[in-house]
Amino acid sequence: MAEILPLKAWRYADHLSPEIEELTAPLFDVVSEKQREKLYENPLNSIHLSVPQGLRPSQEAKLTLSQWKEKGIIQQDLIPGIYVYYQYFRLPGEQKERCRKGFIIQVKAYDWQEKQILRHENTIVSAINDRIELLKAAQIQASPTHGLYEDPSFVLESLMDVAIDSPIYELEDYQGVREVLAVIHDAKVISKFVDFIASKQLILADGHHRLEGAIAYKHAMEGQFPDEKWQAHEYHLMYLTNALGKDLKILPTHRLFYGLEMGKEEFLEKLRCWFDVKKFNDPDELGSYAFHVSKTYGLVIGDESYFIKLKEEKFQELNLKIPEVLQELDLVALHEVLFHQILGLTLEGQRNSGNIAYERNFSRCIQEVRSQKATFAIITRELQIEQVLKVCHSGHLMPQKSTYFYPKALGGLLFASVNQEEFNYPYDAFFNQTEG
Repeated sequence: MAEILPLKAWRYADHLSPEIEELTAPLFDVVSEKQREKLYENPLNSIHLSVPQGLRPSQEAKLTLSQWKEKGIIQQDLIPGIYVYYQYFRLPGEQKERCRKGFIIQVKAYDWQEKQILRHENTIVSAINDRIELLKAAQIQASPTHGLYEDPSFVLESLMDVAIDSPIYELEDYQGVREVLAVIHDAKVISKFVDFIASKQLILADGHHRLEGAIAYKHAMEGQFPDEKWQAHEYHLMYLTNALGKDLKILPTHRLFYGLEMGKEEFLEKLRCWFDVKKFNDPDELGSYAFHVSKTYGLVIGDESYFIKLKEEKFQELNLKIPEVLQELDLVALHEVLFHQILGLTLEGQRNSGNIAYERNFSRCIQEVRSQKATFAIITRELQIEQVLKVCHSGHLMPQKSTYFYPKALGGLLFASVNQEEFNYPYDAFFNQTEG
């Protein structure tokens, strides 16, 4: 159902391989401002293409890319490949190393209504517009989105395991994740990936804004290359992993609220109408607390912390016209009751609100509240992959920033061009080559 292609990747020149740790960049919204400043200090770091600075950022990226090509800082592979990408990591308190296995390809940027790629989150319009302008100007993709396919038989893993034994890069990233990248150039092996994914429906795990930008760019470029069977603007860079892999991990994303217009006691009183509110003695311990009960959250406000558990009967009285698959989710209930019913922000208003921020790092939540920058923090529990898949297949959407798939794909390991001349290749060679 989903069409993928190998890619003629642009990569940093071989003489720069020993420096690859300093050249790659995490996604912009998962690192602190200090970390971002450090990345920008390196003139060759990939962040200058993924999130360019300046008065005209997209034009800055275009100029940077042109200079890097001219100076041989990045070079394009002569033939397309599938890039096998393994991420080895441990979660806090764990001794055993996990490994998330996947591969990077080009996937057709299907419109959402085609239902070849399913999404699970809402997006923010301004972030999409930035992505479109960058694609138009620089015609490069510096970081892959993250997609999922479902395969209980783990058909592709054996092919990936063979390739990963001969890595191009092996490095440790900003979070201590060991990143390993290898490539498959064998057309018969590539065709097995192409044929296998052709029978699958994909689910977008991470990168909703970038993919939505790619879809808009595809439409903007329609008709530009009518004689080309394979058209660059129709494809998007994606990292695919098996949704049923045991090391696919989703971490919680907490909520920060800024500029509360009511006093603390009035706010707590309003909360008690909807939640059972119980004092918790040490805010610093909330981050390690296991929230086993559905629709239970942590609240940090001032120098105090609380457990708040939604009164299910009150929630049901709202008689929301939303499907049961969404009503079951902690974050849907949180956004409807706390931000809408109590604070008066409609769901559309929440999407564009400057009062709400999304933060994965628990310690940063505590710091923001204690410094009195944020009025309060809501500590949430993690989603299960089964919940995400259920929502995706239902066709409905969660609130933005509902999931944090860990670890994030690293940017700068390779780049995918949407320039037609650089994209051109007889991709028919990768179809219908599998035996048996």
